[in-house]
Amino acid sequence: MSVLTDPFTHLVTALAGLLEPLAAHSATAAAIVLITVLVRLALHPLSRAAARGATPVSGLLPLLLQLPVFWLMYRSFTTEGELLDHRLFAAPLGARSFEVLGEGGPFGAQGLVFLGLFGAIAVVAAWSAVRGRRSAAVAAAAAAEAAAAPKKSARRSGEPKGPARAAGSGSGTGAAAGLPELTAEQRELLRKVGTVLPLLSFGTLITAAVVPLAAGLYLLTTTAWSVAERAWLDRRPVGAGAGRPAGGAVRSSL
Repeated sequence: MSVLTDPFTHLVTALAGLLEPLAAHSATAAAIVLITVLVRLALHPLSRAAARGATPVSGLLPLLLQLPVFWLMYRSFTTEGELLDHRLFAAPLGARSFEVLGEGGPFGAQGLVFLGLFGAIAVVAAWSAVRGRRSAAVAAAAAAEAAAAPKKSARRSGEPKGPARAAGSGSGTGAAAGLPELTAEQRELLRKVGTVLPLLSFGTLITAAVVPLAAGLYLLTTTAWSVAERAWLDRRPVGAGAGRPAGGAVRSSL
């Protein structure tokens, strides 16, 4: 086990030494944030591919590739080693929330650090949920418009409805534009999924409550990066001929 965790520990320690003039006693926590940012920068091309909808699983790859880093972070701060005594302000990076809150209470020096972490994660999760619901609503509206457009066009032009019209050189919507025509049941299912799925963002809070503070800090950083990255990619063109998947790609928030 130490064959894998020791190099990671040395990396964290080396970065903490570089950041100590700026972060003082919280230099190790700053090193964790920096490592998370470097990992997400390395995975950014995959996130761009997910935004373009390059492959069905492209949105899952950034999440899966982060798991080894998260596991190393978890192991490094749960086994005996030099990192256990390092702190974020008053709280040890190897401490868990239920240990700290059970001893000093939520408003103790260490408890306030965890409350701040949970509050920041909740804000990011709420931001993600709002964006997710908005994207789902746009996708559902687009699907409904794509289904209704051929019928409206057929009524205006007097041409027959159905497959013959959809296969023609119509107005560029619906099947002619490459958009699948959904049934009413499928659109209702899409609406329900779009309502529930964004709430999964708050699952990060549960994970952060049971892992060491260092791992919770990693979760906060990578989740915030995921939401901000997706917002930035949604505001930029994804390339000619590349469609964006309905409701957005799977978010890699770990």
